[in-house]
Amino acid sequence: MTAYRIKRPDTAFSLTPTRRQKKPRVYDDAHLAWIRTLPCLVSGTRMRVEAAHIRYADPYYGKQESGLGRKSDDCWVVPLEAALHADQHKHGEREWWQSKGINPVHVALLLYMNSGDDEQAEQILRRAREK
Repeated sequence: MTAYRIKRPDTAFSLTPTRRQKKPRVYDDAHLAWIRTLPCLVSGTRMRVEAAHIRYADPYYGKQESGLGRKSDDCWVVPLEAALHADQHKHGEREWWQSKGINPVHVALLLYMNSGDDEQAEQILRRAREK
């Protein structure tokens, strides 16, 4: 009688948890370039607009927290003039946005869904400012 041996990896029944690999960051240079052409989400000006990445988490939108040297994916950006972008980094991000009465995660998602559509972006930004 011939005996057969089933080969299995050493970790097949290991009680040691495996390390999860980090999900790689998603880059979208075209979207970032387009965001920089839009008016500022807060002020409406078009002067020195930057693509501001949202770093805090919002599970409702599926937005994971970034940090520890890792930026958010490029879909989580909004247009902010340079001075406001710098000011936003000086304060608690979530509280800064709450003081403006704007949900940047919602706006970023809408802008990403309509990336490249200037007319739709203008409406999204205008509505966000009016709230």
